[in-house]
Amino acid sequence: MASTLLLRHATKATLTGGPLRLFSSHPNDLPLSGIRVLELGQVIAGPFCGQLLGHFGAEVIKIEPPSVGDPLRVWRELDADGVSPWFRSLGRNKKSVAIDLRKDEGRELVKWLAAKSDVVLENFKPGTLEKWGLGPSDLHPLNPSLIFTRVSGYGQTGPWSSRPGYASVCEAESGFRYINGLVDPKTDGHAGPPVRPNISLGDSVAGLHAAFGTVLALMSREKLASLGEQKGQTVDVSIMESMMNLMEGIIPEYDRKGKVRGPSGSSVTGIVPTNAYPCLPSTSTGELPTYIIIGANGDTLYTRLMRAIGREDLIGPLYAHNHHRVTRQAEIEAAITEWTSSRSAEEVYELLESAGVPVGRVLSVREIVDHEQVKARDAVEDVWVQKEDGGWNVKMSRVFPVLQGSDAKTRWAGPDLGAHTEEVMKEDLGLDSDEVARLKRDGVIG
Repeated sequence: MASTLLLRHATKATLTGGPLRLFSSHPNDLPLSGIRVLELGQVIAGPFCGQLLGHFGAEVIKIEPPSVGDPLRVWRELDADGVSPWFRSLGRNKKSVAIDLRKDEGRELVKWLAAKSDVVLENFKPGTLEKWGLGPSDLHPLNPSLIFTRVSGYGQTGPWSSRPGYASVCEAESGFRYINGLVDPKTDGHAGPPVRPNISLGDSVAGLHAAFGTVLALMSREKLASLGEQKGQTVDVSIMESMMNLMEGIIPEYDRKGKVRGPSGSSVTGIVPTNAYPCLPSTSTGELPTYIIIGANGDTLYTRLMRAIGREDLIGPLYAHNHHRVTRQAEIEAAITEWTSSRSAEEVYELLESAGVPVGRVLSVREIVDHEQVKARDAVEDVWVQKEDGGWNVKMSRVFPVLQGSDAKTRWAGPDLGAHTEEVMKEDLGLDSDEVARLKRDGVIG
C-alpha cells in the first residue's frame, strides 16, 4: 500500500529530476528564496542549521513525530501552553508537519516530500535514514540533485561513526574541554573538573558548519547544473570536527613545539593582558566581588591601560610586545588586579572606556535585553505566538548576520505541533481531504 501512495501522486517531473515546488507564505526576495529544506533532525544541531536557512528565505518543513514532537518542545522552562520558549525560538520560520516515520506510509510521504525538496537535513545516528529507506541511494533516483546535510557526532565514516553524538561528549573528545577550567598552579593542569559553558556549544557550532556546508553545496549544484549535470552532494558534519575547527593553533603548536595547551582559567594562554579582574562587591553580589573583562593585549592598548591605572613603570622595552609581556604575566596581572580591586565595576568601566581601552562588564540576560546597543540594532525581538484564544509575545535574539539590503526577519515563532500538516499534505503533495483524514485515523500523520 505504501508504494502505491507515492506512485499514485508523484509527477513525472518529480521522478525524473529537480524538485517540483509549491510554496506558500514565503518571501521571494531573500538569498535562499526558492530553496526547500526537509528537516528531519531534532533537538539542537540539525534544527539550528534549519533555523539559519529558514531565516534567509528557505522554506523549512520540519518533520516531527505525532503526539510528542521534537523533544526540545518540553526542554527547560515551559510556557503557559506547556511548550518551551526555546523551541519557539529554534523553530521559528519553519512549518511543522507531524509524520510517523515508524510507519511505511509515513516514510513514503517523507520520500515524496524529499523528491520535491532541495535539501534533506538530519542529525540522526549514521545509518538511521538508510534503515528507513530514506538515505541518498534511496532518494537520489527520485531527485538526483537532492543535497543531504548530515550532522552526527563523529561523521558518516570511520570507526566511531556509529556512536551516538552528544555535544558534551564530543566537546571533550575534540580537546575543547581539556583547555577550559581553573588551573592547578602546582601542575598547570585542572584544578577540579573541566568547565563546560552553560549552553550546548558543540551542537550550535555543528549547526553553523552545517548551514555553511549546505550553502556551499547549493552553489556547487548550481555550477554543475550549468554543465548539464544533476548531482546533489552530501554535507558530512561532525560535532567533534566542528569543535576541532575552533582550536586555533593548538595542533600545529603541539606538532612543531611539543606544547600541550591546558586550561587557563579566565585568561587565554599566550596573550597578555586579557582577563577577568575583580572589582568591589555590588548590591547584587553581596560580599562577593564583581568582575570586569579587560582586553588590552595590543601594544598600544597595553600602554593606554598602564597609563590609566598609574603604572607607567610597566611601560618600556621589557613590555613592548606581547611576547615580552607573556614572560611577565604575573607581574602585569597583579598590577591590574590591585587597581580594579579598589574600585567598582562601573568606575573601572568608565575610566577605561574614556582611555580607549577595551573593557566590558559581565552581563546577565536581564541586562542584555535592556542594553542600549542591543536595542539600537533590534538584536532582541518580540515574536508573537499565535494561539486560538489569543497569544503572547516571546523575546528572542534575532538571527544573525544582518545582510545589508535584505529583509530577513522572523515571520512566525516555532509553530504548534503539526500546525502545517494538512496544508503540506494538500497543497504540496496534492492529497484530498478524504486521504488526509484516513492518514490521520491511521496515525500516519498528526
